[in-house]
This record gives sequence, C-alpha cells and structure tokens, in this order.
Amino acid sequence: MLDTINKQLRKVPTRVVYLLGVLPALWVIYTGLNAVDPVRGIEWGLGLWAVRLLIATLFISPLRWVGLNLLKFRRQLGLVAFAYVVLHFTAWLTIDMGLRWSQIIPDLYKRWYILIGMSALILLIPLAMTSNNASIKRLGAKSWNRLHKLAYLATGLAMVHFLMIGKVYTVEVLTYATILVVLLAVRIYRNGAQSLIPV
Repeated sequence: MLDTINKQLRKVPTRVVYLLGVLPALWVIYTGLNAVDPVRGIEWGLGLWAVRLLIATLFISPLRWVGLNLLKFRRQLGLVAFAYVVLHFTAWLTIDMGLRWSQIIPDLYKRWYILIGMSALILLIPLAMTSNNASIKRLGAKSWNRLHKLAYLATGLAMVHFLMIGKVYTVEVLTYATILVVLLAVRIYRNGAQSLIPV
C-alpha cells in the first residue's frame, strides 16, 4: 500500500507544495476580512498556519520511518512555513501596529511572547536561505544538517509564542503542543537527544 503511494508521490512535482501553500493564506484573508476584528483574525490565522506548517515539516522524518516517503517535499514545506511566519510578523508590524515604532519598541519589553516569536523567525532565516542544493554543496552535508537542526528549536519557540499569545489554552492549542512534544520525544527515543542539538 505505502509502496504504491510512494510511487505516485514521486510523480508529483514539488512546486505543488507552493501552489497549495497559497490557499490557507487566501482563506485567512477572506475569513479575517469578514470577522468582527479583521486585524486579529488575519494576524492570528497566519500565525496559526505557521505553527501548523512548522509541525507538519517535522512530521516528514517520522512518516518516512514508517514507510511513507515525503522527503522530496520537505524543503518546499519548510519554505512555505517560513513564509507564513514572515507574513504573521509582517501583519503584526503593519496592520496591527501600523509601523508605529514608538509603540512597537516598548511592546517588545512588555510582551515577552513577541521576543520569543521574533527569536523563532530569526532562527528560521538561515534555514530558509540555505534551503537549496548550492548551500548543501557549499556547507557540506554534515554542516548543513547540523544547521538545520535549528528547526526544532525554532518550532519549539514558535509553539511557546503561540501558547502565550493565545492566553486561553483551547483544545486546539493543547493538541498542537502535544503533537510537537510527541514528535520531539519520538526523535529523541529513536536517535538520541543529540539529534535535536545543532552541534
């Protein structure tokens, strides 16, 4: 069964991930504009999808361990996740804060979850910039893999940001947090704690 699925997946071009990746953003904008608080709706929606996609990217390896090979799509999925993180940050910076730096700077001190979210974004930047074959060749596979372990830390920080910004722990929020913890625990069990550390 899985062999058949894998054979069919090999025929699917990776650019499909980018095309599908646009759909949630369109839905977020549509529902956000029709919400009571459009700014909140769009900002929250983009952040929610960022977390979903970051977690989905971490699912690729465990799925491969059980026989479903989606490895060819991991790079594209990671880049789409990064795009949603950037869109979420941009939405906060522009439509929420209106680029009012006199308010933005104090907010960074008062609301720690903003700094945590920004830390996740900063960690993801080198990963996005090196998500190409040229970077693998330039850095070497070992160094490249070590660098990309930062994805675990970045996703963890994004999850903490998500939990803190929500303030109310809904079933959905706790579900995503639980999934992330299980994914990390499975990886540690299989490959050891060093498999999460970029050293």
